[in-house]
Amino acid sequence: MSRTGIIAVIVLLSTFSTSPTLSAAANGGESRSVYDAIEDFNFPMGLLPKGVTGYELDGNGKFRAYLNGSCRFSLEGSYQLNYKSTITGTISQNKLSSLTGVSVKVLFLWLNIVEVTRSGDNLEFSVGIASAAFSIDNFYECPQCGCGLDCVNGGQVRKIKMPLVSSI
Repeated sequence: MSRTGIIAVIVLLSTFSTSPTLSAAANGGESRSVYDAIEDFNFPMGLLPKGVTGYELDGNGKFRAYLNGSCRFSLEGSYQLNYKSTITGTISQNKLSSLTGVSVKVLFLWLNIVEVTRSGDNLEFSVGIASAAFSIDNFYECPQCGCGLDCVNGGQVRKIKMPLVSSI
């Protein structure tokens, strides 16, 4: 390989090694959870279920969160949520966009949640053609795969407050 070729490879590799990607092992070896990371963008930790095994977040807000397999649960029996093993999107202050890997069952259809925005004490979830806003109080606890919030606090059922706004 020529000297110019070696220099080009070194420059290319140094670009990758200094890219601003955060992960659970970032911050000088200190572990920082994905739940801490989403709170930095003004979102509650309960947007993601318990059990995220890792995540990546770059300087442009592109993220990936990893679960150990898919995760499905019901909330108060009226909403069924499904998280794929990899969830991706773009996160910025008060906005999650281009979201993939999260879907909700509405009546008999599974719809992908494509965007989540925070406005004051409300979170608005968009499936593209419709959206619904919920109080942020519903998302202070992380749901658990299989049982949602029903398995929190010794089996007590915590009811989710119904949507404040809904549009088609």
